[in-house]
Amino acid sequence: MSQDNMIKMECTECKRVNYFSHKNKKTLKTRLELKKHCNSCKKHTLHKETK
Repeated sequence: MSQDNMIKMECTECKRVNYFSHKNKKTLKTRLELKKHCNSCKKHTLHKETK
């Protein structure tokens, strides 16, 4: 897995980077948004892709 496909997922409420993932940047041009569990907020929140 190459490093240029790696993305960081940041919580929208507490602004902490909790998850790392990868995506195909050629097919997905928009930023990824997923509902994931945040350990600092202790609940499921929306996580957005950061740079």
